Amino acid sequence: MTRTTPTATATAYASPASPAADDVTRVAVSTVIFSLRRTPGVDRASVVLPLVRRTRDPFEGRWALPGGWLDARESLDAAASRTLAETTGLAPSYLEQLYAFGAVDRSPTRVVSIVYWALLREDESGIEPQENVAWFDTTALPTLAFDHDEIVDYALWRLRNKVGYSRIAHGLLPDEFTLAELREVYESILDRRLDPANFRRQVENSGTLIPTDAFRTGSHRPARLYRYNSDVELADRGPLTSRR
Repeated sequence: MTRTTPTATATAYASPASPAADDVTRVAVSTVIFSLRRTPGVDRASVVLPLVRRTRDPFEGRWALPGGWLDARESLDAAASRTLAETTGLAPSYLEQLYAFGAVDRSPTRVVSIVYWALLREDESGIEPQENVAWFDTTALPTLAFDHDEIVDYALWRLRNKVGYSRIAHGLLPDEFTLAELREVYESILDRRLDPANFRRQVENSGTLIPTDAFRTGSHRPARLYRYNSDVELADRGPLTSRR
């Protein structure tokens, strides 16, 4: 994965380079990136996300979501991808606009944040992070800068709801996987056990999986590898699909 040098976008909501009047509203773009991380001795993967340590006021030294200012010449999607690359060096497999956060008192100056949420495969999240970037378990987060605690809570709620009616879990998996690995993703996101037989029946009847001729071998009997039907979107975007 190509890495880039952190820039000023790593300190989103810092004072603009040029003075702005009190009545000026600035637009920032932030992203909540979810991935999975396995801990030795624990039988279920944890949902984790990267945070960036702020290097200036306000909230100097506190952890925050990666992000930066929206450039007047770029689209929101482009800004989300750019600021992620600049602050973390990450390029997620799935990126979707989440919500706009614009409470008047969320920042010392008037800032509206367009927030995205993203999914990153486990092998990609295991790469050594850039300076001032660290991964955290979503169940043990520090107190975040601004209203980023609220943003993470909302993103987790959205992830848990969406995994039930879309193939969003696929964004956390390699190209080929076993049904047990797919079930583990669902269990990690939902934080509960799923019946293996019922799960197999549901996903095999969904029409989104394509069985391959390959098997994964190990201490148990060989398990067939599957891949997702690339003609099926990770999530239904409705009328926006044709514009992306």
